[in-house]
Amino acid sequence: MNQTLLKNAKIVNENSIFEADLRINQGRIERIDKHLNAQPNEQVIDLNGDWLLPGMIDDQVHFREPGLEWKANIASESRAAVAGGITSYMEMPNVNPATTNHAALRHKRDIAAVNSLANYAFYLGATPDNLDQIKACDPKTVCGVKVFMGASTGDLLVEHPAALEAIFKECPTLIATHCEKGDIIANNLKGLADRPLTIHDHPIIRDVEACYASSSYAVNLAKKYGSDLHVLHITTAKELALFEAGPIDNKHITAEACVHHLWFNQDDYTRLGNLIKCNPAIKSEHDRLALLNALNDGRIDIIATDHAPHTWQEKQVPYSEAPAGLPLVQHALQSLFDQVKRGALTIEQVVEKTAHNPAKRFKINERGFIREGYFADLTVVSNSANEAVTHDNTQYHCAWSPFAGHQFSHSIRYTFVNGQCVYSHGDIIDDTVSAMPLVFNR
Repeated sequence: MNQTLLKNAKIVNENSIFEADLRINQGRIERIDKHLNAQPNEQVIDLNGDWLLPGMIDDQVHFREPGLEWKANIASESRAAVAGGITSYMEMPNVNPATTNHAALRHKRDIAAVNSLANYAFYLGATPDNLDQIKACDPKTVCGVKVFMGASTGDLLVEHPAALEAIFKECPTLIATHCEKGDIIANNLKGLADRPLTIHDHPIIRDVEACYASSSYAVNLAKKYGSDLHVLHITTAKELALFEAGPIDNKHITAEACVHHLWFNQDDYTRLGNLIKCNPAIKSEHDRLALLNALNDGRIDIIATDHAPHTWQEKQVPYSEAPAGLPLVQHALQSLFDQVKRGALTIEQVVEKTAHNPAKRFKINERGFIREGYFADLTVVSNSANEAVTHDNTQYHCAWSPFAGHQFSHSIRYTFVNGQCVYSHGDIIDDTVSAMPLVFNR
C-alpha cells in the first residue's frame, strides 16, 4: 500500500514535541497536520499518543559482510537494526577483504541493494598506501574515510605520521577516526607481563592516555589541514576538552559517543566479562557520566552504536583471545529512552543526537527530520515495556545481547523505511527490500 495515515502521534522533531497526524505517500512524508481525514484505500494506523521520531541514523556499524558471515551479515543485522528503530546505517571497512578500494565499495552496495532492510552507506578504509583511492572518493556516495589510528591490524592500521598527514591533507570527504595510540597500549601491556591478564585489565591496557594521545593528534591534524574530522566512540572525560560545546552546525571537528559507553562502566566486567570487551574499552563511572554531560552541552554531537557482533563461542575464551565488539543495534534506541527515564537526557536530545545531527554532519539528503517532502524514515516508540531481553528474542545472527535480563522502559512499536512499514510489534513484517543508498549533499 503506497499511502499510510498515522493518527494521533506525539511527534518529536527539531527540539519540539507536538500532537499531529502524518500522511505517508509514495515513500515520503506528504502532510503533517492535526485531524487529517483518511482517504479512500489509505491504511490508517492509530498511534494513540505514542512517540513518532525520525528513524535513528547509525553512523558506525560492523555488519561483517563480506568474509565474516559466521558472525553476521547485512541481511540479518539490518533486520535487527529496524527492529531497534534504526532506519539508516553507515558500515565500516574491516571485513574480508577490507573495503580499501572502490571495487570493494561497489560490491558491498550490490549486496545491500538486494539484502538490506535499512538504508545504507559504506566507509572506505584508509591504508598507509591507498591515497589514490581516498582522493577518488565521490563525496555524494561515500559516507567517509575510516582511519584506524591504532587498535587495528594489517593494512587498515595507519600510524605513520607521513601517511596520516597525507590523508588529512588530501581526503575529499569526512574523515572518521578510531583513536587509540598503539605504543601506549604496548607499554601498558609490558607493565602487566608478570601475571595472566583478565578482562579487568582491559581499561588499564587501553587507558585514558592511549585514547587522548591519539584523539588529540587527530584533532591537531584536522586543524592544521582544515579537514572534516569526526572522532568516533569517545570514552574518556579527558578527551572532551578537545571538542567545542554547542550546536553541530558549522563544526568541522565533531565527536561521537556510543550507547554501550553510556550504559556500562568497568564494574560491569565482573558480571559480563568478555561480552562487553570492546575497543576503545568501557571505562570508569566518572568517564561514563562525563560523556552524558558532554551530550547535554554539545561537546559530543552524535550517538551511535559501533555494533560489532561476534559469536557466543568466540567470546567464551580467555580474555587475551577474545575478540572486541558487541551487538547493539536492536536495543540502542531503547537504552537511550531508559537514559531519558533516568533524567540523563531528554527525548528531544535523543532525536537530535541520533537523527538530526547525523543527517547534518554527513549532509544526508532529505532524511533525519520529520518534514513534509522528506523520506518517511520513521520509528514509533511506546512507553509500554516489552518482555525482558533474552538471547533468544534478538534478531542478531550471533543470537545474544549484552542487555539480556534487562527490561527496557519503552518499546519499538513500528519502523518505516522509505514509507514502508518493515517492523511492527516485535516482528519483521515485510522482507521486501525498499531500502536505498544514502545520498550526501556535498
